Amino acid sequence: VQLQASGGGLVQAGGSLRLSCTASRRTFSNNGMGWFRQAPGKERELVAAISWNGDMTRYVDFAKGRFTISRDNARNTVYLQMNSLKPEDTAVYYCAASRTAYSTSRYSDYRYWGQGTLVTVSS
Repeated sequence: VQLQASGGGLVQAGGSLRLSCTASRRTFSNNGMGWFRQAPGKERELVAAISWNGDMTRYVDFAKGRFTISRDNARNTVYLQMNSLKPEDTAVYYCAASRTAYSTSRYSDYRYWGQGTLVTVSS
């Protein structure tokens, strides 16, 4: 599975962005999906995850109430809507496809990775 992430850019604090991640094949609909991010000098961390059918989602604490993960299996696409952005959200954001069907938080469950899209939030 190849994943193509897009939608990053420069935004002011308090603004919004929607990231998209499109998969190369139909079997995407069998995979749980996740969004991760990596800030300079920091480890990659989970932001949110979603199950194969979208029924279950998982968010880390900093994303709760501000970010929303969703998916459209007909379009082979997963989204991350980010609102109320803060400068500390600045990072490269990666989408990933899990080897399971669930909204797993385990890094080792993610087998396929997109190339990343840079989000920069100015103060």
